[in-house]
Amino acid sequence: MYVRPAAAAAAAFLGFTLTLLGGTASYAATGPGSTTGTDTGIGTGADRAALGVPVVYAHRGASAYAPENTLDAIDLAMQMGFDWVENDVQRTKDGVLVVIHDDTLARTTDVEQRFPGRAPWKVQDFTWAEISGLDAGSWFGDEYAGASVPSLRQYLDRVQRNRQRLLLEIKKPELYPGIEEQTLKVLDEAGWLDARHVAQRLVVQSFSADSVRIVHGLRPDLVTAFLGTPTVADLPRYAEFTDRINPWHTTISADWVSAVHDLRGAHGKAMEVDTWIVDDAATARKVQAMGVDGIITNAPDVVRDAVGGF
Repeated sequence: MYVRPAAAAAAAFLGFTLTLLGGTASYAATGPGSTTGTDTGIGTGADRAALGVPVVYAHRGASAYAPENTLDAIDLAMQMGFDWVENDVQRTKDGVLVVIHDDTLARTTDVEQRFPGRAPWKVQDFTWAEISGLDAGSWFGDEYAGASVPSLRQYLDRVQRNRQRLLLEIKKPELYPGIEEQTLKVLDEAGWLDARHVAQRLVVQSFSADSVRIVHGLRPDLVTAFLGTPTVADLPRYAEFTDRINPWHTTISADWVSAVHDLRGAHGKAMEVDTWIVDDAATARKVQAMGVDGIITNAPDVVRDAVGGF
């Protein structure tokens, strides 16, 4: 069990909205570039759920124990043995895609001290040069002082080096016209749109159904997910352009999960359910009993110990 710094205990659980997805078999990485395990294809999350073993996703990395969405957080997830990590993508003033959850820099960086006259410190109002120089770790703990907000390309390269898999959330696409095409371009340039990555290592999701639909239209081969809890009656509409429905855990029941599983998604496979955000053992076991395919969590070790996932 990892123990987060006391100063970060409260902060790490504030402001989390979550996004993660179900997926495939897990690697047990022992260091950068090393891995054991096997790759499988789309739908193995559902296969595991049928056996009662949900996939565990490290939300924003191992974000209960390291500053969210930083390279430190995904490295720690790897060291803990977690294959799937989730992140959030937004865009700077000069058009660089960066990995950060909030549309403001205030909560997770020292932007207020560095640029006191530029409230409300929106991501889209700062250049990449300005953002990359911020401290994105001290708010969490002194040992992370100097951690930075990574660009999407930097993040992809680290996930690749770690032999991990990625649940990528396009955050607030209404603020960033064309971000879907740009995200796909960066993924392609980083080597993440080849057949192996697309089939086994990448899921793109959003709270915006329009954004998910755009991604599916541009790259029908990609696995996509919608974040939310559509009514059972509306689920068939989502199945036309997505493979997974990822709801907040308080909004679902076993019957709802079963209704999702009864549908075939955009790739002709049973749709999956990966729920968020679950950080305690009792809730993890509760959603496991509902039949979810995956659990998205800030504390992946807690959930793994509770449900037997990996």
